[in-house]
Amino acid sequence: MNKNRLSLTVLLLIWLLTSNGGLSVASDVMIDVAPDKAYYRPGETVTLYVTATGSAAARIEATIVHLTETLAVLGADLAGGAARLSWTPPAAAPRGYGAEVRLLGADGAALATASTAFDVLEHWIQAPRYGFLSEFAPDRADIEETMAWAARYHINGLQFYDWQYRHEALLPPEDPYTDLLGRRLSLQTVTRLIGAAHARHIAAMPYTAIYGASAAFYAQHPDWALFEWPDHPYKFGDDFLYIMDPTPGSPWAGHLLGEFGRVLEETAFDGIHLDQYGAPKVGRNAAGERIDLAEVFPAFIDRAAEVVHRHRGDDGAMIFNAVGNWPVETVAPAGQDAVYIEVWEPYSYFLDFHRLVAEAQQLGGGKPVIIAAYIHPDQTPNVRLADALIFASGGYHLELGEPGAMLTDPYFPKFGQMDSATQTLMKRYYDFQVRYEEVLALDTSDAAARAADLILDGIETGGRRSRDRVVVVARAGDGFETFSLVNLMGLENGRWQTALPAGPAPLDDLTVRIRAEKPVKRIWWASPDGDDLGVHPLSFTADGDQISFVLPRLEYWDMIVLEYSP
Repeated sequence: MNKNRLSLTVLLLIWLLTSNGGLSVASDVMIDVAPDKAYYRPGETVTLYVTATGSAAARIEATIVHLTETLAVLGADLAGGAARLSWTPPAAAPRGYGAEVRLLGADGAALATASTAFDVLEHWIQAPRYGFLSEFAPDRADIEETMAWAARYHINGLQFYDWQYRHEALLPPEDPYTDLLGRRLSLQTVTRLIGAAHARHIAAMPYTAIYGASAAFYAQHPDWALFEWPDHPYKFGDDFLYIMDPTPGSPWAGHLLGEFGRVLEETAFDGIHLDQYGAPKVGRNAAGERIDLAEVFPAFIDRAAEVVHRHRGDDGAMIFNAVGNWPVETVAPAGQDAVYIEVWEPYSYFLDFHRLVAEAQQLGGGKPVIIAAYIHPDQTPNVRLADALIFASGGYHLELGEPGAMLTDPYFPKFGQMDSATQTLMKRYYDFQVRYEEVLALDTSDAAARAADLILDGIETGGRRSRDRVVVVARAGDGFETFSLVNLMGLENGRWQTALPAGPAPLDDLTVRIRAEKPVKRIWWASPDGDDLGVHPLSFTADGDQISFVLPRLEYWDMIVLEYSP
């Protein structure tokens, strides 16, 4: 286990004692609620586990909501400080729900409140809240707790990073085993983690690399490599790995695809996560022929997807890393199930997150988009703005997974540790993303033009700057439109990798005007920036094709939804 990580028991105790994301405390009263799975399939029953303390606590009551509609009110008596609530949602998918829970005393008075969210999906890849695991030591003892933590944050897919024996030989010859960096690992631990993940409806995806091989393997197969020039193969990381030629039909491609087949035959992994290193972009094979990897990658992805779906059918998933957004034009339309982008220069500004997600949605034909961008959890304003822009754009952010951890480095074991306040914050943001996924995870071809139809009096909303403006992200659905406002006012700088000393300057009583060519039935707003994630109605006036209203407050991110009359 990482020496810098608190034990899970201590971590959860701190979280329970100090956070209010899903938990509310009043005097000696405490309540916590969490779903038993990361998501639910159509027809499945949702189970919410509630724990509570306080001498006066007697009963739990929960209101289940879908957007603006209350669907059910559930109740249960506390027994030993715990209760379980069950409800079967409609089979429609994808669909997100909120659960507002109240702790009641014997006299029926409310003592404390808490909230959570859950969603119904046909397949996790419909809304891939992708996370990570990086610790596979033989003595790992917190496996069940790890998956409970992931499910609390609705993480429904986990990338098992550097679980393999070697890049070219994924399964170990013995167990335990030592990887290329000298880490002591266990396939038994990997297997137990996969099983515990599946019990929570969390997919397990094995990390692999499309062209990395050890020096020993290269020495055995020197003519399988990708060359800069004759007799000079490409290398990665101070000769740590050699770059092989992944052209379909090449010896290396056949070997690696065979390894994928072995992994899917001998483990319960749910697909393949395929990495690259961003360079080289071109090379030559042993015969001296030019290899353009922007053309080779999509062809290999298609072959790998065939292997995945041959072994896992429609339940399998194939994901490829477009490092630095390259070559997204060719790999986004390929046979992968989501567009995954690891963000590097020149995409250094907050607004680049929206541009990357929107472009990938178009190139991928509406496939979900996952962003891997590494920000230390100590940089709270950076984390909040990044997630606001990614989530508001309908994307997903690879950042959580190991309990209490946040990714800070492309080598995943170098993760950062969230304090209790940051965990509370992340819980709110992920609850919000799940609860409102139907009005967030939308694609529209005229989103930029529609965003320009929203005007904030006295506030800049246009342009490409990532500071001193409010970003407007528009999404269109069936009978409604969503306008997300992300606040970049007063930032010291607009770079997401440069730590901000403070968040944006909050804005109060914003006058909002929107051109609306159809009759507006209702307007409401919601935000993840406070304890109340619920819907707040807005009064509005109409003047011709323009409506106007006042938004009470914008801290980081507010979501406004316009519902139209039939």
